[in-house]
Amino acid sequence: MSAAMNPAVNAAPNAAPNAAPNAKLANHAWEALLQAHAALMKEFAAEDLWGDISMREYDVLYTLSKCPEPIRLRELHRHVLLSQPALSRMVDRLVARELVRRIADPADARGVLLSLTEAGLAQQRRIGRRHARSVAAAMTRSLTSDQLAQLESLCARLARRPAAPDTLTNREDRGL
Repeated sequence: MSAAMNPAVNAAPNAAPNAAPNAKLANHAWEALLQAHAALMKEFAAEDLWGDISMREYDVLYTLSKCPEPIRLRELHRHVLLSQPALSRMVDRLVARELVRRIADPADARGVLLSLTEAGLAQQRRIGRRHARSVAAAMTRSLTSDQLAQLESLCARLARRPAAPDTLTNREDRGL
């Protein structure tokens, strides 16, 4: 959402004195993060390394490759940027292509777990090696090692959820 469209940028009259500048800065930082993501994703999508899978399919293979054991679809959904119905259809296609396998959940016979097949793991590794080199080149082209470490730290912090919703005491600080 752009800063101009976000009501949090124009803080309420009774907001704390620093609320408006913080909200504006937060929105500018958010927009910069989205623009960087979009530019890099377009660059990566244009590369000739995906073979017969899409970047989104690769994301599913990569996510499953990071799991030490099979996971449920809802857990996979937490880690990919797809709606649950779209993810379900994609998993169906990856199962049909024998890149992902479904197995019965031994803890709950009604449940299904997902994991990579050997072919899926091989495909993920083959593409992943080339993609990792491409990511490294794109990131180191503009950022120093110290900046990369700081970016990693900041993004990890943003990815964590606050311990409790009452951490922020001012409704304007929460954009409400």
